Amino acid sequence: MSERLAKFIARSGVCSRRAAEELILQKRITVNGEIVDKPAFNVDGSEKILLDGEKLPAVETTRLWLYYKPVGLVTTHKDTNGRPTVFENLPEGLPRVISVGRLDLNSEGLLLLTNNGELSRMLELPQNGWSRRYKVKVHGLVRRDRLDSLAAGVTIDGVAYGPVKIVMGESQGTNSWLTVTLQEGKNREIRRLMKFVGLEVARLIRLSYGPFQLGAMKKGEVKEVPLKTLKEQLGEKFPL
Repeated sequence: MSERLAKFIARSGVCSRRAAEELILQKRITVNGEIVDKPAFNVDGSEKILLDGEKLPAVETTRLWLYYKPVGLVTTHKDTNGRPTVFENLPEGLPRVISVGRLDLNSEGLLLLTNNGELSRMLELPQNGWSRRYKVKVHGLVRRDRLDSLAAGVTIDGVAYGPVKIVMGESQGTNSWLTVTLQEGKNREIRRLMKFVGLEVARLIRLSYGPFQLGAMKKGEVKEVPLKTLKEQLGEKFPL
């Protein structure tokens, strides 16, 4: 059964499907000795497919890991500014993995990792309906009416942000904890939303991504999701 070349590359765990399409456009992929430069190209897996002249890793059983990302790591395989990355600091023994979405340098908490770029792409899609839940320490005067203004979604500097659910937690002076739940998780979304309502984020911890929970994990810890659990949670969205 044939599939798009970019999807096949993503399933090998080399990169995401979007990144695979870029590799194709950069003419870095050959199929049976011929350069492919258009993403609309199908393969069935029997071909000799090379990236920069090297054979792709074999397509393995799809796996998913939970990782407690500490503050101070960037979610990229190589940082042009020389900052430490998530992938340089993972425990030994993991295969090559890619992340499901990102957490920025100063954020911590649950980051999903997988050896299947196509699964990563699927889990990032907002239409899956999987919410992301965060514990957020903010500095400033917390006003319930301003937080409620985010419930229906807002547009900030031309960027539309979807509905946000916020539960107020403990407060001490001008420092407060909030539990924030959203659907998309755009770049620096929570920090921008909090700034919009007059608050500064002092700490941001992702607690969950869809059905997967950070729980009592320690910083830097990695746990693999059992295949049975993965199948139950993905259902028909991503047959394994």
